[in-house]
Amino acid sequence: MTQGTSLRERLGFVGWDTHGDGRSVAPGAIVKPRERLSWGRSIGLGGQHVLAMFGSTVLVPILTGFPVSTTLLFSAIGTVLFLLITGNRLPSYLGSSFAFIVPIGVATASSGVGAALFGILVTGLLLVVAGVAVHVAGPRWLQAFMPPVVTGTIVALIGFNLAPVAWGLGPDSGFRAAPVTAAVTLGAILLVTVLLRGILGRLSILLGIVIGYLVALVRGEVDLSKVEEAAWFGLPQFHAPAVDLGVLLIFLPVVLVLIAENIGHVKSVATMTGEDYDPLMGRALIADGVATTLAGAGGGSGTTTYAENIGVMAASRVYSTAAYWFAAGVAFLLALSPKFGELVASIPVGVVGGTATLLFGMIGMLGARIWVQNKVDFGDPVNLMSAGVGLVIAIAGFTFTTDGGLEFGAIAIATVATLVLYHGMRFVARRRGTSQEEAATPAAVPAPPATDVPDVR
Repeated sequence: MTQGTSLRERLGFVGWDTHGDGRSVAPGAIVKPRERLSWGRSIGLGGQHVLAMFGSTVLVPILTGFPVSTTLLFSAIGTVLFLLITGNRLPSYLGSSFAFIVPIGVATASSGVGAALFGILVTGLLLVVAGVAVHVAGPRWLQAFMPPVVTGTIVALIGFNLAPVAWGLGPDSGFRAAPVTAAVTLGAILLVTVLLRGILGRLSILLGIVIGYLVALVRGEVDLSKVEEAAWFGLPQFHAPAVDLGVLLIFLPVVLVLIAENIGHVKSVATMTGEDYDPLMGRALIADGVATTLAGAGGGSGTTTYAENIGVMAASRVYSTAAYWFAAGVAFLLALSPKFGELVASIPVGVVGGTATLLFGMIGMLGARIWVQNKVDFGDPVNLMSAGVGLVIAIAGFTFTTDGGLEFGAIAIATVATLVLYHGMRFVARRRGTSQEEAATPAAVPAPPATDVPDVR
C-alpha cells in the first residue's frame, strides 16, 4: 500500500453508478447498493428511511429517560460510520436497540445514568472485538457458539422480559397509566398495518404514534410547556459515562443480541441483492460496535441495524446506500433542534404503553421466527430444554444477589443458562451417543428477504 493511499481506498470504499435512466426501476430489477437513482429520488428515499426508523428509534430514549436529540445524533453518526467502515457496500440504518432497555433501567436505578452509559460503551467495545475476530477468522466459530436455537431464545427472552414495562411498573407508567389512549394507539398501529399498502403500511408504528398523540392531546394528556420554551436550534445534551464495573454483567447479553441482529441483517441483504456479503460481516459488527461505543461515550442509546429499513428497501426495490447517507443527514439535522426533541419527549405514557405492548411482543416472537426459519428441531430435548429454561427464567424475572451485593438480572441469568445448558447438554449427549441433533445445522439467523417487523433494537 503506497504512502499516498487515501482513507477511501484503505476502506475499499465504492461510489455509485446510475441505475438505468436514474428515474425508474424495471419490473423484476433492483437498484443494487453500488447503484443509485437520480439525486432527487435518492433524497426522497432517504426521507422514507427516516420515517421508517423514527418510531422505534425515539421510543427507546422515551422509555429509558435518555435525551431524544442525543440519541438521534448518535444514530445519524453511527449510520455514517457504518457506511464508511463497510466501504459503502452494505445498506443499513443504525437505530436504537431495544435490547438495552432493561440493562439501562437497572443500571440507572442502582447507579445512575453515567453507569448505564458505561455499560453501553463497554458493550460497543466488546462488539468491536467480536467483529475483529469474525473479520480475521470468519463467522463459522460464531455460528457454532450461537446456533439458531440459542440466538432465537436470547432474542425471545428479552422481548418477554420487557412485558411488565409495557403494562407499567407503576400506576403512572405504561399501558395502565392511560388505558384508553394506549388502546387507541395499539389499535391504530394494527389497523394501519393491514389497511394500508406499500410504504404507508410499513410506517404503521409511526402513524399509530401520531394518531395516539392526537387522541392524547384531545384528552388533555400532553404537556407542551417544554416544547414552547425550547429553542429551534441548538446542540443536544451530552452526558459522560461513569466507570462502574458492577453493571457490566447485565449488559453482556446485549452483545449476543447485537451480533445476532447484525448477522441477520447481512444475510438478509445478501439474499435480496444476490451479493455475497459474508466478507463484510466482521466489518458490520465493528461498525455497530464503534457506533454503540460513541453513543455510550456521549449520552446516546446503543445502536443496531434496523429491519424496518430493510422493509423499505424490499418495497421500493432500491438497495442503494446513497439513500442512507441522506437519511443520516436528516436525522442529524433533527438532532440539532431542541424544540423537535422536546416535542418527541412530550409523547405521553399512554401512547408509549400502547406502542410498547406491540413492540415487546413482536421482539419475543422474532425469536420464534428465528427458530422457524432455521428449522430448529424441538423434538431434540437439548434444544427444547435449554430454550425452555431460559425463557422461564426471563419471563419470571429470576434474580440472584451475591454476598457482596452484586445483583444478576433475569436477562443475564437466562442468557448464561441457555448457553451453558445447550453446549453442556450437547457435549454430554455427543459423548454418550444420545444426541438427537440433525446431521446438518442451518446457518445461524438468516433474516427474511422482506419484513416490516422491527428487530430487537
